[in-house]
Amino acid sequence: MNAPILNSANLANAIPTREDFLGRARELAPKLRERSARCEELRRLPEETIQDYMDTGLTRVAQPLRYGGYEMTWDVLCEVAQILAAACGSQAWIQRIMADHALLVATFPAEAQEEVWGKNVNTLASASFDPVGRATRVEGGYLFSGKHGFSSGIDYAGWIICGGYIHDGDKREGPHFFLVPRQDVTIIDDWKTMGLSGTGSKSFVVDNKFIPAHRFLDGKQSRDGKGPGTLVNTAPVYRTPRGGGITATGFAALTVGMGRGVLNEWLLYTGPRKSRGVSIGALPTTHMIAAEAAAELDAAELLYLTTLREAMRKLEAGGEITEDEKRTSKRNVSFACKLAVSAGQKLFHQAGGRALFSSNQLQRQYRNLLGAGSHHAVVWEEAGVEYGAGLLAAYGAK
Repeated sequence: MNAPILNSANLANAIPTREDFLGRARELAPKLRERSARCEELRRLPEETIQDYMDTGLTRVAQPLRYGGYEMTWDVLCEVAQILAAACGSQAWIQRIMADHALLVATFPAEAQEEVWGKNVNTLASASFDPVGRATRVEGGYLFSGKHGFSSGIDYAGWIICGGYIHDGDKREGPHFFLVPRQDVTIIDDWKTMGLSGTGSKSFVVDNKFIPAHRFLDGKQSRDGKGPGTLVNTAPVYRTPRGGGITATGFAALTVGMGRGVLNEWLLYTGPRKSRGVSIGALPTTHMIAAEAAAELDAAELLYLTTLREAMRKLEAGGEITEDEKRTSKRNVSFACKLAVSAGQKLFHQAGGRALFSSNQLQRQYRNLLGAGSHHAVVWEEAGVEYGAGLLAAYGAK
């Protein structure tokens, strides 16, 4: 696969708008739907999809302008992901996380950014954020080791972002991020799952590799939206705090998109469906299920996108996201995913036995939805408890 080498100079006269990106996503969506069965069979994205993402710039939505990107805000990134996820959850997952990883790389020191994109701005980064890696300080940087999981899209990545702690005797500092070149990792082909299998989210091992200091990103700085890369990439999007619900909106976009995909497939399937001579689409009970599911999805989209747009506008005005706002965002994101999964469940439960066949697009979308809704970043019980505790603490609870 020969990706085009682009740079900011030849894109300067063709910076797309939000509407352009949404249009590109809508145009690409039918192709993703057509490839969804093959994507699942491959357990990774088809190469044509990766090439489409590069050609349309959809993995560079939030990448710095100086490296061929567009510096769009998180809400645009999420709107694109939601459109694609309605067509194929797995393929949309990779677009969203690769675009997010480009945003994160842009907050690393400038020297690391040059290593990643200096020769080819289409270079992709995968990640495993669970901080299982172990780093020790040495002259000029760190020695890093770890066995990491869930690295979506790693087959197409040139660099890997690894989570880990710095160890010094009995002391542990972190968690932090470490940037590792693809050649320094050993991939484990273990991604065999019931949902989102096309994401190719395989495990990998890093064995005592040297990480120079410029490929290190302090975790607290990242969580505060103050990584060293913000000194050279000054667009507000790079000050988005990691975690705390703001960046988790990406998972809400995917989950809501997959829920809409379930609804779309259910409508195509249910409209002409007959069971024992009865038109299922003509039944009032079917009408009620359709209405409830559509309402849940509309509410979920409004909840997470409104939250995200308010955060982006605050960053654009030079403000910072408060801890209360982070908790509220996490609550809203998790509840949006809860609503989307609820919509998908009631639709699939009404679909009957024929929906179980592996050739039915509905069951694939539903399985992907269940996978997305179970991500640790959007667990409703955790977000709800955290928000509720903060709310009651403000009224004197101890």
